[in-house]
Amino acid sequence: MMFLAQIADRVLNRPLLITPDKAQVILSVLAGRIGVDGPDASRFEGEPFARDADGRAVAVKPYRVAGGVAIISITGSLVNRGAWIGASSGLTSYEGVQHQLKTALADPDVHSVIVDLSTPGGEAIGAMETAAHVRTLAKAKRTVALVNGMACSAGYAIASGASEIVTTETGVSGSIGVVLLHADFSRNLDEEGITPTLIFAGAHKVDGNPFEPLSDSVRQDLQAEVNAFYDSFTSTVGKGRGQRLTASEARATEARTFIGAKAVAAGLADRVGLFEDVLSELSKRTPGGRSQNSPRRSPSMSENSGAPVAETPGISQAELERAKADAKAEGRSEALATVASVLSAEGIAGQPSRMTAALECLAEGMSAEKATAFATKHVAEATAARAMPEASLDRRSEKPDSLAAAAMNAANGASEPQKSKLLTLAEQRYGASAN
Repeated sequence: MMFLAQIADRVLNRPLLITPDKAQVILSVLAGRIGVDGPDASRFEGEPFARDADGRAVAVKPYRVAGGVAIISITGSLVNRGAWIGASSGLTSYEGVQHQLKTALADPDVHSVIVDLSTPGGEAIGAMETAAHVRTLAKAKRTVALVNGMACSAGYAIASGASEIVTTETGVSGSIGVVLLHADFSRNLDEEGITPTLIFAGAHKVDGNPFEPLSDSVRQDLQAEVNAFYDSFTSTVGKGRGQRLTASEARATEARTFIGAKAVAAGLADRVGLFEDVLSELSKRTPGGRSQNSPRRSPSMSENSGAPVAETPGISQAELERAKADAKAEGRSEALATVASVLSAEGIAGQPSRMTAALECLAEGMSAEKATAFATKHVAEATAARAMPEASLDRRSEKPDSLAAAAMNAANGASEPQKSKLLTLAEQRYGASAN
């Protein structure tokens, strides 16, 4: 009974970021049927140890590590406090997750992070704060949220703060909404011949108690509380996803869930992939946060640092020459010329959505020809693409061998939010610099 009372205290009359199905399961639990199961989603990858030069384990980490990639598993229902709570209990605490995120941020052995999610959500309190920790981590280290089964409600709030969201083919994302459960046991108590008496001080002390029906005024107060959490939830998604899924777009989903590729199409995820593939990709990155095969990044501002990628739509000749010199010095000319050719290709240039898609395709290893074909075939044209200003380089007469220049020139046909997204992608994926 004590265990059931603790569950009831956490879920009744409290706003929850949780799927309706899970709320129904909670009711079943409170009715006397209980069974928990929450396997560690990453238990087969990596190890939770720091090792010395001789390979001896010298310290235990709060997550598993494989190839410099920390794997933070978030499974089961989510609660705010209880750092000792783990997946084996069917629950995961925000307190414990935040500890892992902060430790990964400061861990010199970790250069990238996978937030491995299989959760329907949980308590509203603590979810937004945990998402903020994910955003902080993503500013310093490549952080990929993997919808490895489910990232719904509070789980999606956490995922939204990552650098990228990857969903499995059958992964379920979304349920961006808030639910509050009130149980009225008054009729049941009448049948049992039980009459509860509440002795209290303070007019609202026993609002929402389970021994009587909700009054209209109490219902309104609880609805206001739900609305406040909903505003916070959608705002959190907007902060993490930016133009990929704004706060208003998150609200427009009306708490729907999306599976696999449909989540990508709706902006809730960035691509479909497998845990093993994401781990392999991130394991190839160096401690500096870049791929072992990618060019060294020059200092720049980006969306992750909270500063704009570029303050002007064009690029000065001095910046262009510096970018060219950097490219030649680092042997990047061929790769950058490939990217520039794709960005300036017919049907791509001046179309923000297609340019973004083409950059993503190149980032995934597609050839220039396939990236161009994919973007032009599967991505719709902008309804009113702006013409490129005369001040920009004429792609027909000069092909810049700097990705920064190419991206900036192509982005002149985009709106400011789309241009920022495009340039951020160019910088993050290929080491381009807007400075």
